[in-house]
Amino acid sequence: MFSLSADQRRWLFERAEHGAPREVCGVLGGYWSGNDATVTTLISVSNTAAEPRIRYELEPQAQLRAIESIEEQRELIGFYHSHPCGPAEPSETDKRLATWPDVVYVIVSLEPTQTVTAWDWDGHEFSKRNVSII
Repeated sequence: MFSLSADQRRWLFERAEHGAPREVCGVLGGYWSGNDATVTTLISVSNTAAEPRIRYELEPQAQLRAIESIEEQRELIGFYHSHPCGPAEPSETDKRLATWPDVVYVIVSLEPTQTVTAWDWDGHEFSKRNVSII
């Protein structure tokens, strides 16, 4: 299970809408209980991809600072990014460029409907997690 609050979900949609048509991205912190992840912290990081409308790349120094900040108090849960005009599932680009196994990848889709999905990546493929709004 992957859990986040209604306020956090709303914040993700606001970030995605504000950044559109570019993808937005960031880091998620919180705590693990077995295989279940609960988000307590969301940190926005600039997307420095050469083609930010179709992919994301977290600015390296900001990503490092965000992870260090999270790990001072909690655990790294994973990363989020938006798909302003696409489905809430990993794209071929997401699959090709995924680099962090054993964390959660959250995708925030704006169209055709606002959707948040969470995905595990084992280093080879993505598998969908259940999302709970708490």
